[in-house]
Amino acid sequence: MELLIIILLVGLWAIGATVRAVLSDGRGHTPGVHSREGWHAGHLPSVPFSEARL
Repeated sequence: MELLIIILLVGLWAIGATVRAVLSDGRGHTPGVHSREGWHAGHLPSVPFSEARL
């Protein structure tokens, strides 16, 4: 019986710690990415593979 109470208390503590961490982190919102360089595809093909003639 004591083991069950200990497991329950540890579980409640873990849930509480998780909720506090999520709330202090901004509920999962991350800041926007600010890029100074333009986006480029690098060495990717210019047409999708489904349209490419092999």
